[in-house]
Amino acid sequence: RQELGRIQKVLLGVENDESLRKNSFVILQGLMRLRQICCHPGLLDPKHVSEPSSKMNALFYLLDQLHEEGHKVLVFSQFVSMLDIIRDQLKERDRPFSYLTGQTKNRHEVISDFQESQDPKTFLLSLKAGGSGLNLTSASYVVLYDPWWNPAVENQAIDRCHRIGQESKVNAYRLLVRDSVEEKIRTLQQQKSAMMTSVLGEEGFTRNLEIEDLKFLFSSGEVAPEKEKEKESAKAAQF
Repeated sequence: RQELGRIQKVLLGVENDESLRKNSFVILQGLMRLRQICCHPGLLDPKHVSEPSSKMNALFYLLDQLHEEGHKVLVFSQFVSMLDIIRDQLKERDRPFSYLTGQTKNRHEVISDFQESQDPKTFLLSLKAGGSGLNLTSASYVVLYDPWWNPAVENQAIDRCHRIGQESKVNAYRLLVRDSVEEKIRTLQQQKSAMMTSVLGEEGFTRNLEIEDLKFLFSSGEVAPEKEKEKESAKAAQF
């Protein structure tokens, strides 16, 4: 709430495109911090890594079920530090996993190990490192831990399972915190789908938003009732 209040004060002085541009960095920074808070408090302060997170609880509730059923799962996040937190939890539970980010050196070896393994396994991937060029058909479940600005990038991640040789139905889950900036980003994506297809990252996202969009993103209220139907049709998982 403290971070939200800080950005709301900035928005009080944003009345036109010029003032929007002048404050774009502060707005972008606040948007990022709010999204990190939704993922896990440890992303903002390492001292809070061991604290509970509702989204992490939801993730492991799902992973526990899929592990018991013998499935392989891909878990995507755009925050490498978030993948590290999930990785540590998997280690504590003695669960097999693979890990791939832009810093991974033995990329081919990691992918082959996951593909050839016969045991249930979780593959942690950064959204950029795993967004294209991968064939991971041994997994039939995909979890998008945090929403990306461009839905097309999310679809590319899900398509890592939808490749030649896939024999199982692919199930994709998107984890969103209810009544949060994550949910509002998703609403704007649906309303402005044509615009979002050309958005590559945070800067492009904010550059294409209008003042009213920003006020909606940083408002304290819930998602507008008239947007509920659009919102619900696109979500695979919410808590």
